Amino acid sequence: VQLQASGGGLVQTGGSLRLACKVSGIIFRNRAMGWYRQAPGKDRERVSCIKNNDGDSHQPDSRFIISSDNAENTVYLQMNSLKSEDTAVYYCNSDNRGIRWLSRTDFASWGQGTLVTVSS
Repeated sequence: VQLQASGGGLVQTGGSLRLACKVSGIIFRNRAMGWYRQAPGKDRERVSCIKNNDGDSHQPDSRFIISSDNAENTVYLQMNSLKSEDTAVYYCNSDNRGIRWLSRTDFASWGQGTLVTVSS
């Protein structure tokens, strides 16, 4: 599985960013996809996840909206009203068993993440 996250950058508090994760090497529509982040000095944590075949999702923070495009094999994360504590490297990952399996962070491998820096 190849996971390539992009779209990060420097943004001011209250701003927005849209991250993208291009996936290859799997049947994308059969997968659940998750966004994760790791802030400096902290453990990696799950942000949001979605099941590609029916759009069922888990989005605990209403500022962050996950979506996926099966035609483009890409999962997106729209991040709004950003805060300084959202500063982190953001990653995506996948599981073929459904979104409840994405609550973990002990995946065998991770793709390249994308850095989001929110300045106050």
